[in-house]
Amino acid sequence: MAEFVCKVGDTAGRVFQQVETAQSEGEVRQKLTDRGFYVFSVRSHFGVLTRLGQAGSQRAIRPADFLIFNQQFNTLIKAGLPILKSLDLLAERAAAPRLRPILDEVRQRVRAGALLSDALAAQGSFPPVYVTCITAGERSGNLTGVLDQYIAYLRVSTGFRSRLVTTMIYPVVLVLTALLVVSYVVTFAMPRFAELYRELDIPLPTPTRILLSIATPLRTYFLVLLVAAALGAVFVFIWSRSDRGALAIDRFKPRLFVFGDIWVKAQVSQFLRTLSTLLSGGTPLVPALHTSAAAIGSRLISTSVKGAADRVKEGQSLHLSLAETQLIPELALEMIEVGEASGALGAMLISVAEFYEEEVNTSLQRTLSWIPIVILAVMAAVVFFILVSLYLPMFSLQVGGNG
Repeated sequence: MAEFVCKVGDTAGRVFQQVETAQSEGEVRQKLTDRGFYVFSVRSHFGVLTRLGQAGSQRAIRPADFLIFNQQFNTLIKAGLPILKSLDLLAERAAAPRLRPILDEVRQRVRAGALLSDALAAQGSFPPVYVTCITAGERSGNLTGVLDQYIAYLRVSTGFRSRLVTTMIYPVVLVLTALLVVSYVVTFAMPRFAELYRELDIPLPTPTRILLSIATPLRTYFLVLLVAAALGAVFVFIWSRSDRGALAIDRFKPRLFVFGDIWVKAQVSQFLRTLSTLLSGGTPLVPALHTSAAAIGSRLISTSVKGAADRVKEGQSLHLSLAETQLIPELALEMIEVGEASGALGAMLISVAEFYEEEVNTSLQRTLSWIPIVILAVMAAVVFFILVSLYLPMFSLQVGGNG
């Protein structure tokens, strides 16, 4: 018997993980389906390393491919084609080749009599938010309307992520270049100068001695330090994928200078837009909160939202439940309270999400505009110190020669 980690959803919309024992993956799926669960994924129980493998799985769907698929799928349904016929066409002609076998599995389940939402959940590659939206669309009979809202949500979230990555490219490249240049000078160029000064028997000034005291050990133990840094990075990465590590890192992120506030607002905007999309598609509030929590990248905020969902289930209002998390900004809570009182919660959530997305973009652009300047200034100061340290002994040699 083997152990399998299963990501499942129940009829209330909650998404969670549990460990099951069975002979095979197929047996696990069958057992969970018989108990009334939606099965999102099943994997062998090897702890953190398994989750790392899942993160890089070849069956993961790229956001751009997923957006194109949904646009095509919605267009075919609006044109009057049955769901199965639409899946037949897309499984054979999907723009992304890696998406075709995934769609083929879905259409085989639909052909066998499964609902589209059940087929998507059983396949295991589709986001829980998407599966929940499709379920709500099937129950309300408004699948195309739900798909329209999900496509709009996908466009905004994908575009926001792309802009964020694009904005970060230049500072990251600048930092890496500066580190490479300084590392080369300190670990390879400086020791050669040290040998030259030793042969010439030149008295070394204080700045040069300081620099050489750093450069000589670095060159001697450069590979050791490089391996240690790589192992440390791997350890931190693996630790960050565990529940305890992810929570610890998420608790530290809001305390970061400047970027902490940006990170919180980015996570909150993602949560609010996801929740609005689910509510607009007809998903009840408590299941929508659980599904939105599962879609959030931050383990801290995800856990807090799940706690808020439980309080809402007990009869507490949404804005008070979220206020107890102490993570949602005050302005967002006030606007959510207005949305609850006016009966327009979904529209208000969209407004808050758009407000914070714009604020994140503005803050990020403003912050990243001065970061390259700081990096260049620091790099210039380091290079200046290195050059002065290198050439000061030469001046001593010249003065000695003139004397």
